[in-house]
Amino acid sequence: MSILADLLSTVFERRYKNTANVKLDKRPINTLCDDLLGRHGEVSGVALACQILDRYTLMDDTAKKDFFDHLTLELGIDPAHVRKTLAAYEAEPTKNNYRAFLSAAEPTRQELISRLNQVPGATGQLVTMRNDLLRLSKKYAELAAFDIDFSHLLNSWFNRGFLVLRPINWESPAHILEKIIAYEAVHTIESWDDLRRRLQPTDRRCFAFFHPSMPNEPLVFVEVALTKGIPTSIQDVLSDDRQMIDAEDADTAVFYSISNCQAGLSGISFGNSLIKQVVADLARELVDLKTFVTLSPIPTLMKWLDETGRRGDIDNNDKLRNVAANYLLCAKRGNGSPYDPVARFHLGNGAEIHAVHVGADLSAKGVAQSGGAMVNYLYDLRKISQNHEQFVTKQKIATSKDVRALSAQA
Repeated sequence: MSILADLLSTVFERRYKNTANVKLDKRPINTLCDDLLGRHGEVSGVALACQILDRYTLMDDTAKKDFFDHLTLELGIDPAHVRKTLAAYEAEPTKNNYRAFLSAAEPTRQELISRLNQVPGATGQLVTMRNDLLRLSKKYAELAAFDIDFSHLLNSWFNRGFLVLRPINWESPAHILEKIIAYEAVHTIESWDDLRRRLQPTDRRCFAFFHPSMPNEPLVFVEVALTKGIPTSIQDVLSDDRQMIDAEDADTAVFYSISNCQAGLSGISFGNSLIKQVVADLARELVDLKTFVTLSPIPTLMKWLDETGRRGDIDNNDKLRNVAANYLLCAKRGNGSPYDPVARFHLGNGAEIHAVHVGADLSAKGVAQSGGAMVNYLYDLRKISQNHEQFVTKQKIATSKDVRALSAQA
């Protein structure tokens, strides 16, 4: 994997790196952007793009909002021109007319962002810029159109074909391990000793996706426990004094934490590809693995119970288990998809709801979010495609008989 990563990084490496001697251009950043769009010389364009990115880095939120306003209002599409080119193509569907229509229909700001990405290391800076855009869009809804264009570009740049899967272990570089600690979003890593317990034993694995243009920044990572049987609590998985086993003796791979690392890539899904790739790799490596499951939180259970006024109905673990099962099967958003975001993710990947456990996460976070309940999602290799298709086309949730019975009791 490291050889492939190095090869891809070389392929993506930029040819023009020496912009330190370029004279500082003090014109307004919007003028620099307009100038960049008119440049045809690659070297001079890279130098100008570098200055724009450097200038952006020094901006406060007010200046960033003004910059985004310029891109939103001045560098969009011209509807009249789009209509004109479309009419010409409808009248005479030639190659040139089609090219003219596509050019008119593509917002100019997409071309600007693409040209900014010529700068070495710019992809990471643009991901940070998109995070700023997402943050400001919550307050200024008019920026949403720009985010659609930004997201479109990032989806193409971070296509699965460009991503590199790397194992993360105790021998990985310290700067990568530090980021695993910082980005862990499900079960906090309390110390380096805690991290060692998750990475070093032979029955523990971790895998991450990287992009060649951001080789030191994990995009998403998954932590895996190799076990005998399906665990029913995260305490058992993360216990200091748990009984370790040889990887070859395991019959179950448990995905107990999946963390997205880059807020600027929100809405661009890597986790589904990551899980499927890791399942395939582990199945090839350890032929005795028969079961692939998650041990997942139910992060919005208590929020939903409060919204529906049902929290007071839960006065024992049996009721909590029943209500949690019913919530996973029946609680919906306005568009008919599951209310719970983790459920949407795994069910959309083709998993089934396999089992619900109470007292499974007794951390303060786990109790606050779900009363301590957790769920196993089962990835049955024989049924993943069928389950995915049924969920996407009919919103049908694949589930075990036991979970259906618990839901009915609620």
